[in-house]
Amino acid sequence: YNGSLPNGDRGRRKSRFALYKRPKANGVKPSTVHVISTPQASKAISSKGQHSISFTLSRSQTVIVEYTHDKDTDMFQVGRSTESPIDFVVTDTISGSQNNDEAQITQSTISRFACRIVCDRSPPYTARIFAAGFDSSKNIFLGEKAAKWKNPDGHMDGLTTNGVLVMHPKGGFTEESKPGVWREISVCGDVYTLRETRSAQQRGKLVENETNILQDGSLIDLCGATLLWRTADGLLHTPTQKHIEALRQEINAARPQCPVGLNTLAFPSINRKDVVEEKQPWAYLSCGHVHGYHNWGHRSDTEANERECPMCRTVGPYVPLWLGCEAGFYVDAGPPTHAFTPCGHVCSEKSAKYWSQIPLPHGTHAFHAACPFCATQLSGEHNCVKLIFQGPID
Repeated sequence: YNGSLPNGDRGRRKSRFALYKRPKANGVKPSTVHVISTPQASKAISSKGQHSISFTLSRSQTVIVEYTHDKDTDMFQVGRSTESPIDFVVTDTISGSQNNDEAQITQSTISRFACRIVCDRSPPYTARIFAAGFDSSKNIFLGEKAAKWKNPDGHMDGLTTNGVLVMHPKGGFTEESKPGVWREISVCGDVYTLRETRSAQQRGKLVENETNILQDGSLIDLCGATLLWRTADGLLHTPTQKHIEALRQEINAARPQCPVGLNTLAFPSINRKDVVEEKQPWAYLSCGHVHGYHNWGHRSDTEANERECPMCRTVGPYVPLWLGCEAGFYVDAGPPTHAFTPCGHVCSEKSAKYWSQIPLPHGTHAFHAACPFCATQLSGEHNCVKLIFQGPID
């Protein structure tokens, strides 16, 4: 929620995670395949303390693929579960609100063991994503109802209930980037077109010329939360928190004024990002005129947030403006000139336009653009608006 979780970043539950080379490799790779006809035998095999993936084909047949240690890779697991095999615990993103944890978790659609990211331990440290994570007994279990199949080369594969979707932007994560196409990643890391709905039994078509390798700016959707993947190299070209703070001070130093009250406005400091302050800039999001807070201009009692701008008479939402704090979402280091509608988070023009075009998965079959800082669904003519500040009169 603009750079941090509502209850603060704690342990394995954070708003951002960094992957480092582990002291000792913990990657695994497929080795032996067993076809089992009795449930007892499958238990015996999968309880050997070895990683395995079980594909239940019918009550009488299970295929178990055993995995063996891989000294060349590190594995990181992501999911809703707080059990120890999960490195990064993710919770549902409730758009624009600060709901308490309980309400979110009871209806979560994020899988307990959602996905795993496997990184090469030697340069260029290629990172690949796979659907599903190994549980506490080192098993991935695809039940009878899960979508699964045997590939022409004989190896088994499948999809998780709500799927793991990935979108690689065209042109990486830069000022020139354009949205890519959302794909689904299988348990073995193949790339498929999307299913008709999120949990349909029928898989999409195999996309042979695409891979599960994560690139700078790749988006990973876990059905309830979307993660942005940034590479170390990509982050070198991204503005820092210091730079965003300098931009904030620069805009405040220009002493923007409310065109009506003529009082000086100022963006609050980044660690005061949830309390509306007296000098806070507010904006009419239909036209972009920036004002100080005032209590008039309501068009009707029913539409509490529909106000008429005193400068140009345009009617629309009137909200406080907040500087977007998470530097990793910026595609450039430009000044904060644009606000997302209807939430009022402010960032550079190119960053605002980039996120305004990205269709993020919503629910089980919808897609819509959302503010990267608070996940609020975007609206208005272009999903964002250029802000019009008035300088000091003197």
